[in-house]
Amino acid sequence: MNQHIVLSAHGLIKRFGGITATNNVSLDLRRGARHALIGPNGAGKTTLINLLTGVLEPTEGRITLEGVDITQLAPHERVRRGMVRTFQINQLFDTLTPLETLALTVSQHQGVGSKWWQALGSNLAVTRRCEQLLEQFHLTTVMNQKTNVLAYGKRRLLEIAIALACEPRVLLLDEPVAGVPAGEREELLQTVAALPEDVSVLLIEHDMDLVFSFANRMTVLVNGTVLTEGDPDAIANDSRVKAVYLGHGDEIVQEGANG
Repeated sequence: MNQHIVLSAHGLIKRFGGITATNNVSLDLRRGARHALIGPNGAGKTTLINLLTGVLEPTEGRITLEGVDITQLAPHERVRRGMVRTFQINQLFDTLTPLETLALTVSQHQGVGSKWWQALGSNLAVTRRCEQLLEQFHLTTVMNQKTNVLAYGKRRLLEIAIALACEPRVLLLDEPVAGVPAGEREELLQTVAALPEDVSVLLIEHDMDLVFSFANRMTVLVNGTVLTEGDPDAIANDSRVKAVYLGHGDEIVQEGANG
């Protein structure tokens, strides 16, 4: 794997009044990585992602994307530079179909956003990209259904398709299988596993089966601090990690990728 670092957090600290939510966190995401960020509830995972994406401003520390300091950039400017976070479900356009939603996203990305409905039929590049994404994310059979009637797993797939339509170099997957019924999970897991190799992925996830089958590197956060980082086998066999998860009543897979 190419060892080039695409995204770095350097000594990130975030304080809310007297509470330190993120305490001197440093993290390197390498090009093409499948990197998981795990930790018990309240560990600071969401705060860290909000710092990386620009939703929150760090109290101290800095963030670099492909060697450029982006600490002060607004969220949309980070997207433009190639760092995309999966959208929250409630931000999907309920009245649009998956085809229309992707046409809108692709058109905006290609600079024809104000005329996306025309581009849907007449712009070959937009049409082809939409067809590609619909097929890749198993949405072809539901592409003309309103988003609000889609099965929950399909909505999550659409969410990731929207993120990928922005052609990110860094993709932050925020609990992609959260709330997805068991019968719809396998399709979503396979799609996540098949994401393009040139996209570096940082995955935030509670589902340990997914984490261990997907990640080639893992960072464990506890109380806003990095407890340890390593490959899945090292993490699964780390006594400190086991103690943290058992102490919080959570579970961690102990045999690596057994799910």
